Amino acid sequence: MAIGGDAGRVVGDGGAGAGDDNIILNPEFDSGLDNWSGSGCKIELHDSLDDGKVLPVSGKYFVAATGRTDTWNGVQQDVTSRLQRKLLYEVAATVRLSGAAATPSPCEVRATVAVQNTDGRQQYISVAKSPAVSDKEWMQLQGKFLLNGTVAKAAIYIEGPPAGVDLLLDSLVVKHAQKATPAPAPDFKNLEYGANILQNSDLEDGVNGWFGLGSCALSVHGGAPRVLPPMARQSLSPLDGDDGDGGEPLNGKHIHVTNRAQTWMGPAQVITDRVTPYATYQVSAWVRVGGQQAAGKPQNINVAVAVDSQWLNGGQVMALDERWYEIGGSFRVESSSTPPSRVMLYVQGPDPGVDLMVAGLRVFPVDRKARAKHLRKLTDKVRKRDVVVKVTAAAGGAAAADGVEVRVRQVSNSFPLGACIMRTNMDNEDYVDFFTKHFNWAVFGNELKWYWTEPEKGQLNYADADDLLKLCADHGMCVRGHCIFWEVDSAVQQWVKALPADELSAAVASRINGLLTRYKGKFRHYDVNNEMLHGSFYQDKLGAGARAAMFRAASELDPDALLFVNDYNVEGACVDVRATPEAYIAQVTGLQEQGAAVGGVGLQGHVTAPVGAVVRAALDRLAVLGLPLWFTELDVSSANEHVRADDLEAMLREAYAHPAVDGVVLWGFWELSMSRDDAHLVDAEGEVNEAGRRLLQLKREWLTRAHGRADGNGEFRFRGHHGAYHVDVVTPAGAKISQEFTVDKDDAPLVLNITV
Repeated sequence: MAIGGDAGRVVGDGGAGAGDDNIILNPEFDSGLDNWSGSGCKIELHDSLDDGKVLPVSGKYFVAATGRTDTWNGVQQDVTSRLQRKLLYEVAATVRLSGAAATPSPCEVRATVAVQNTDGRQQYISVAKSPAVSDKEWMQLQGKFLLNGTVAKAAIYIEGPPAGVDLLLDSLVVKHAQKATPAPAPDFKNLEYGANILQNSDLEDGVNGWFGLGSCALSVHGGAPRVLPPMARQSLSPLDGDDGDGGEPLNGKHIHVTNRAQTWMGPAQVITDRVTPYATYQVSAWVRVGGQQAAGKPQNINVAVAVDSQWLNGGQVMALDERWYEIGGSFRVESSSTPPSRVMLYVQGPDPGVDLMVAGLRVFPVDRKARAKHLRKLTDKVRKRDVVVKVTAAAGGAAAADGVEVRVRQVSNSFPLGACIMRTNMDNEDYVDFFTKHFNWAVFGNELKWYWTEPEKGQLNYADADDLLKLCADHGMCVRGHCIFWEVDSAVQQWVKALPADELSAAVASRINGLLTRYKGKFRHYDVNNEMLHGSFYQDKLGAGARAAMFRAASELDPDALLFVNDYNVEGACVDVRATPEAYIAQVTGLQEQGAAVGGVGLQGHVTAPVGAVVRAALDRLAVLGLPLWFTELDVSSANEHVRADDLEAMLREAYAHPAVDGVVLWGFWELSMSRDDAHLVDAEGEVNEAGRRLLQLKREWLTRAHGRADGNGEFRFRGHHGAYHVDVVTPAGAKISQEFTVDKDDAPLVLNITV
């Protein structure tokens, strides 16, 4: 945020301030350069610069890092003796550039903590950064960090701009972060679930309530579908059976949009007063393109939601021809302290000159409790099995007498539920304790990726992966191998990019041979070439058969590993026309036709405002492949912990209730160890939040307990989740027999014979 004016004076929030709890010594340079040093450069003390145009913000002086020859050069302070492990620290640094005339401005400035642990392991923690620091005004960097391990040496430094640019620091605050009081659960008592919030959506009153964005023209015509789109029908139909009528039929009318001069032109409606903050809204419509300009070219159609200056994607579809297409999606307005001043929904996307048609557009809040009730019934069919405990007398002839007491307790659920872990987390015993108690599968965040194991040609590093594998093996956990290759250009090391085709081919062969030979039998799954729907680096360099060749090589090197495709935005987000279920299906079948042993379909699951019916529709379409589906990197994000918990529950219930889904792996769970903000289940200091409690609640729900007495035939019956069990059988005389058993997936009842 900008906190300086023309002469460097504070505007808005004010300066960082030192405070008695600041662990930084001499934070505003009142004692000159005491306790400060340059990191690879010189530092100078100033009370002004540029003829008085640059003045300090919070004290009498600021410091300038000069003579910088690399981006990491800057201002630093040793904080070794003043940091405590497993405490969350917040950082505020007031920074500015100088001497930036010879380089593009603004530039990125970062606050970084450099740590050397007592075991010699080094780590650089990115704490805060801003890409927009300039020589025009003071800016404040803000961030947080946590030290997991015992520190031998630690320093915090400010770095980032290109060589030759002077970096100014006015003040630095590092202090123990105070816990914020979580926001309460949103109030939805007046929400009418399933009710369309759009006015005149059936167009019985012409285009009243609608307006065209830009110069386009709106008119109403017939000839549109008369049934609700399937995703809306699933949400709005009665959920207690399959005999629902799918809601009221549509009237066949549609808005026809002509004279479209820009892609963003289309029908719009302001819905500011009809949107409840934090409620999840499902979007559904039939859409179509037409006109001479539409012939022969696919057209992207999108439902957009403009929330003041923010843009939300409510759903997207690629129209390949002039048929009617279902468009579906969801959105949520996460209000801050001030409600949005304007919320507008509109349909856009096709090329200029292409007519756009929209029918049956509905926007309605989803009832997650009703959906959960429905999913419990599906779960009972998919994840449970009938069990008969048959008790007989020791003589073997007659059934045990009436009155034998049977107590059944499920020890663990066999459904794979995992989490992403990283080597730095291993040093925090609280993190490890939560991970090993609540998950049975793992995936490594970075430590198996090629850019991590071989950042420079020939410099191999498997130490981090080895350490993580040992942790998982010690706790009997299965591990996914993520990933052998990554097809997206930005994830490929520079030395790999620089290789000519023949050397690249050799490097690819060396990578896959080295990795899978070293870890043969250690990883149950491999993501062979990550995100092939969104990148094509190896295919572009090595030819169309490169991807299938990777699968064939992996299958030969480790035949027992299940080989996966893995990608994002496929699982029902409806926001990415590159990543539709149909595109994914085509990719998998294309690989199989080239001899690739594709054994599983990975859905990353980085979702926002998920709607069960939309997710279920994507899973149903992908299930036609006949391959196991896994959510491989699931996370949800909301600033409100209760909404985050609802999102997580919605996704886990959909996955657990779907017969084609064989496992779920969360993309982290601990604060500051997540790729998305507001996605954690446990805060940095180990306190479980509402989302984490919801996860544990679901895990308890998916454990079966049964207690009763055997009938006259010596039989006790129950239906239980798949997994490991313990049973105690107690006779009327007080004798107790205990036994462990496993309920596997099967349609036939499991008969457990126990002799007393």
